[in-house]
Amino acid sequence: MLLDYLLHGMTQLFALDMLLLMCTGVAIGLFIGAMPGLTVTLGVALVLPFTFGLDSLSGIILLTGVYCAGTYAGAITAILINTPGTPSSVTTAWDGYPLTNQGKAPDALRLALYASVIGGLISGVFLILLSPQLAKIALKFGPPEMFALTFLGLTVIARVSGSSPIKGLISAAAGLLFATVGIDLISGVPRFSFGMNFLNAGLGVIPACIGLFAIAEVFHQIEKRNKIFIPEIPESSSKINEVSWRLLLKHKMLLMKSSLIGVGVGAIPGTGGSVASFIAYDEAKRASKNPELFGKGSYEGLMASESSNNGITGGSLIPTFTLGIPGTSSAAIFLGALMIHGLTPGPDLFRFQGELIYTVFLGFFIVNIIMLFLGSIASKWAISLLKIPNSILYPVVLAFCIIGGYAITGTLTGVGVSLFFGVIGYLMLKNGYPPAPMVIALILGPKVEESLRQSLILSSGDFSIFFTRPISVFFIILVALTTLIPIIRNLKLSKNFKKNTKN
Repeated sequence: MLLDYLLHGMTQLFALDMLLLMCTGVAIGLFIGAMPGLTVTLGVALVLPFTFGLDSLSGIILLTGVYCAGTYAGAITAILINTPGTPSSVTTAWDGYPLTNQGKAPDALRLALYASVIGGLISGVFLILLSPQLAKIALKFGPPEMFALTFLGLTVIARVSGSSPIKGLISAAAGLLFATVGIDLISGVPRFSFGMNFLNAGLGVIPACIGLFAIAEVFHQIEKRNKIFIPEIPESSSKINEVSWRLLLKHKMLLMKSSLIGVGVGAIPGTGGSVASFIAYDEAKRASKNPELFGKGSYEGLMASESSNNGITGGSLIPTFTLGIPGTSSAAIFLGALMIHGLTPGPDLFRFQGELIYTVFLGFFIVNIIMLFLGSIASKWAISLLKIPNSILYPVVLAFCIIGGYAITGTLTGVGVSLFFGVIGYLMLKNGYPPAPMVIALILGPKVEESLRQSLILSSGDFSIFFTRPISVFFIILVALTTLIPIIRNLKLSKNFKKNTKN
């Protein structure tokens, strides 16, 4: 039955009009995802009205192209100008931008694209073969499980704090404080808004990321009055391909593991791509033979980030199609698109509309392959950004940051938040405080707080609820292991060092 559905889907998807539609979706996603502030969720929402005049298959396929390409495209500006196009690209910027400063931008862009495509294809396999089974596991995630998972994500802070853990913790604490601004989701009471209504909606993660990474970097470079470093781009693109494929083969298990993390986290409603990328990045650093390179230009960190956040694209669609519960905000728009086209998510969708759904799943594969080719072209064009004189590039980047801050909120509030965090980020850079822990705390802090308080409400304040549920206990054990193992390893290294110095 499954094979029949897939063969039927191939006959439909390889028609010229469908291929053009998929290419259009990918091109739109690449453009929107690479623009600071224009998130993939916004891109899918903007394209949704254009699907009303299309049939069900064409409309959903178009949105799939925007979703997959937009998720990857955030890596382009993250690598080139330290401006994550999407929240899930934050970890990409940590190693992508240092690689650019080392003259390795072509390799970094190519690796990010390949890792994204691999993550997308692996998630597509699970989307086709294991949708109902993974959806059943996702249903078992309640507030205690969500707390344990997001708390696991917070443990990444200890490993992205650089040479000064104290400064990293101070940065994270400030991020957690900023994350509490706005309406309390449990009690409905405004917190730290100081009577200003625009703060009731919170500070906003994306404007904060734009400020902490892009605007702060612009201020920092202007103060230094340094010229933009223009890398020596290899004359032959085949050399770039050779290096990229060799690295991919060398780290094939890393790509597989990170993609699976993306699929697993994506199948859990409400987590988001940023959680997956933080966990995958942390796991890659923990297992790496060269953890000291992470944050300074590690190919492993780059590949882990991109394969995980594109692995989440297929994972997030699993509960969307099978249960009607979106895994991410972009998947929520997919849910709306299904209903607009008269399709009700759930088991009956697979029973009565099997040909349509599996054609969409097959289209997910083809969209990722198209992204491989169009993304390669977009990466070559993007390299030209590095050749722009700094007197032109800095004002343009700053202008795009302001436009992005406005676009995400539709008001000047987003611009103000971006500039506010730009000043904070600049001061942090001057004084050696890493911005990464603050971003992690801003993104995961609200999720940790909400799930913690919901769990305690369910248990009437009894903390044992976290230790009596198998999935929650599993993640808590992972938290303990990821925290204790590096400490034990460092203690052993210090003891060996003392022994060697005595001898």
